[in-house]
Amino acid sequence: MDGDIVANRLIVPQLAGLYRALAPFSYAFMRFCTGMVLVPHGVVKLFHGGAAGTAKTALGGLGPDLSLAVAYAVGCVELFGALMLAVGLLTRLAALSIIVEMSVIITVILWPNGYFWTKQGYEYALLWDLLCLAIFVRGGGRYSIDCLLPREF
Repeated sequence: MDGDIVANRLIVPQLAGLYRALAPFSYAFMRFCTGMVLVPHGVVKLFHGGAAGTAKTALGGLGPDLSLAVAYAVGCVELFGALMLAVGLLTRLAALSIIVEMSVIITVILWPNGYFWTKQGYEYALLWDLLCLAIFVRGGGRYSIDCLLPREF
């Protein structure tokens, strides 16, 4: 069965019990980390002047008023959408909002720089895009606030 921990396949079979005990929490942990690592980006944009910098550098072609509004919207996705993703509240909607943001960042801003993040490429944004795509498909999972709601998005 997929996902079973088979002790005789492990290099250290004695770890099978630990793996079995922690495996049910692995998806929730991945979803939580995916959201929480994005949260500081939203905090900086919304509370520490990062939106103005984003508006000027990455979004300057939109004009000053629209670029600042878009930068604040991006900050909201990165803070509130990421927090929702982390706790599993309206998980698919949160993942979708991050997917849209990262897809735009990849195609409009980062693509000309190539793949590697060390050259300001799209590698990091693509990682977030793909993680959120997997989360969008699966939903909140068993350890999420979505499980407490009568219906899921």
